[in-house]
Amino acid sequence: MLRRTFLAGLTSIPAAARAAAPVRVVASFSILADLVRQVGGDAVAVESLVGPDGDAHVYEPRPKDLRTLLAAGLLVRNGLGLEGWMDRLTESAGFKGRVVVAAEKVVPRTMNENGGVLATDPHAWQDPRNAVLYVQAITEGLIAVDAANAAAYRDRAAQYTTQITQADAWIATTLGAIPADQRRIITTHDAFGYYGARYGIEFLSPEGINTEFEPSAKSIAALVAQIKREKIRAVFIENMTSPRMAQMLARETGAALGGTVYSDALSPAGGPAATYLNMLRHNTTLFAAAMRPG
Repeated sequence: MLRRTFLAGLTSIPAAARAAAPVRVVASFSILADLVRQVGGDAVAVESLVGPDGDAHVYEPRPKDLRTLLAAGLLVRNGLGLEGWMDRLTESAGFKGRVVVAAEKVVPRTMNENGGVLATDPHAWQDPRNAVLYVQAITEGLIAVDAANAAAYRDRAAQYTTQITQADAWIATTLGAIPADQRRIITTHDAFGYYGARYGIEFLSPEGINTEFEPSAKSIAALVAQIKREKIRAVFIENMTSPRMAQMLARETGAALGGTVYSDALSPAGGPAATYLNMLRHNTTLFAAAMRPG
């Protein structure tokens, strides 16, 4: 009797009061996955195709990615040509869910790549103002597939946008104290163009905006000469690329290795850049230390 009464009580609970299953979201790489988590909270379950320390430029999809994508209701990708493999993956999977292009409203930068060819720079998240646009796109995508949680998504997005804006102001203040003639940084590939444009820093690299292409001997020699000529003090290793190029540049020029920075991927959990905001703070701290006189 007690058992029947207990079960009857369970079935009388309104459906709206029962815990809904989280929305399954696939993000193309770890930075986007973090942005989705910040907006979605417990209402989403996010999986990143390219994980921490991974390189989205050269990623090769695996069979399990097809299954992951088919189980999701929302796909979040960067756009701007970053994930050249994504169209093939979604077509192979027959993905019918909603797709969010996070950088859709970004005004893209262009750079000379591979012998003067004009190419779109996909690393728009390196300017926090663009990350705000990413958050807006992600929020609308989540609402489109889960309207019941619209208010919660908008509230979390507003709070997170405030945090991004505060980080942007901190970076501007921190780097604003660096003399203009000291604002030069060497990184492995050209991933910090938006960051440099936002904060007035010149970034130089042996590789272009796409890690798929190897730099020429001529371009490396020119960069070595510039580092020596302008007395640039530090070369940075990026977490998702081989350290060999940065080590060679440091050896050839006498510049110091300034540490590991995070450009296209976050660090694993527990690392110094496990979230987007932590990535901004970590990179800025290292950059400022390398450029600061004395």
